[in-house]
Amino acid sequence: MPEIQVTHEHAGERLDRFLTLHIALSRSQIQKLIRDKTILVNRAPTKSNRILALGDVIFYPEVALDTHEKDGPTPILDVVYQDNDLLVINKPAGLLVHEALKDERRPTAVDALVELFPDISTVGEDKRRPGIVHRLDKDVSGLMVIAKTQEAFESLKRQFQERTIIKEYLALVYGSIPKDHDVIRLNIERSKTKGHMIARSEPDEGKEAITEYDVLERLPTTSYLKVRIHTGRTHQIRVHLQAIGYPIVGDKLYTVRHMKFHPIDLNRLFLHSHRLTIRLLDGNEKTFEAPLPNELQLLLRKLQNV
Repeated sequence: MPEIQVTHEHAGERLDRFLTLHIALSRSQIQKLIRDKTILVNRAPTKSNRILALGDVIFYPEVALDTHEKDGPTPILDVVYQDNDLLVINKPAGLLVHEALKDERRPTAVDALVELFPDISTVGEDKRRPGIVHRLDKDVSGLMVIAKTQEAFESLKRQFQERTIIKEYLALVYGSIPKDHDVIRLNIERSKTKGHMIARSEPDEGKEAITEYDVLERLPTTSYLKVRIHTGRTHQIRVHLQAIGYPIVGDKLYTVRHMKFHPIDLNRLFLHSHRLTIRLLDGNEKTFEAPLPNELQLLLRKLQNV
């Protein structure tokens, strides 16, 4: 196993920064190897932010040099707000929040977070998802809150559990929903045969899921909605709107058979997390907003002018 001994020149440096000078890997990749206990200091597991001392010996296996690079540069995050404990980002559609097996070579929001805030790598309960307390699907855009410290992680996790965080979305669905306002209460579970999520009307099946919506505008073949989720189930909005017969424009997974409308050409979901209200660690409540992305604004205007 190769080893590096720390000299006077590099004593006092962070481990992860030091290793970028000696191993042909990115800093985020090095941090992942440290979290996986592949890289050791004095033959013991450690953390990326360890301050090196004179004489420390760093061990790393040859296989570390073969770790694959991600396909493409680390994404640049649109940071809407940040303080010492948390940050809020406006995630673009197409960006994965964290690694998924089928897309493991694609750069993720987590890659960018760890590069910007190295200490975040130790925050949370899952080393693959540092700082992540909720997520948005890859093809959904909008606001996400991320913990920078363990204290913030626990606070945000508690707020989600107590359902005090307010999450509102903008969505465009096929068809004209008859009610201007409604609350969808259908349990959700993963299908044992299809692999994706399905809605259940039986109260003893699946997990509770509550979605509230208001119709903002009715268009010739679509309805423009404001949606608020009171629970946080996987694909909740998509599953609920499909279950009542009004699938989201651009959704290739949750569709309705024999739909009487021609599909609208859109290479993403028309679903955007536009408003988020959270409680900061100082006790103050704060609301953030992100406008509808340009490509969705253009489509909406086009449909309004039909």
